[in-house]
Amino acid sequence: MAIEHGLRSTLRRTVGGADSAAAVGSGDLAVLATPRLLAWMEAATVAAVSGHLLPGQTTVGTRVRLEHTRGTALGVEVEVSAELVHVDGRLLRFEVVAVDDASSVLGRAEVTRVVVDADRFVARLLNS
Repeated sequence: MAIEHGLRSTLRRTVGGADSAAAVGSGDLAVLATPRLLAWMEAATVAAVSGHLLPGQTTVGTRVRLEHTRGTALGVEVEVSAELVHVDGRLLRFEVVAVDDASSVLGRAEVTRVVVDADRFVARLLNS
């Protein structure tokens, strides 16, 4: 299958206690943690190419530039949308935006991933 720019996905999550800065150790407040927002953003990029990879292929993250610009309370629904904006061989670059249930942007990211053969990737790590 060919991976071409323009692939998209949107995920929705409700901020729970396990998603808070206090729970993940990135702060002490009961608000959406930046590491959790990043995980949701990466999940959206993975979903965007799901079904477009060859059997045995996966993607791995290599670079993230993230701006978490707005706090988000527990119980708020967050929508995370990823779009594949650049393809260069195995290199994939996504633009990702997260908005709250009032449509306020709470974060933006540029996420770079690389297509790899899953078995070879893991084997190389185990043999090094």
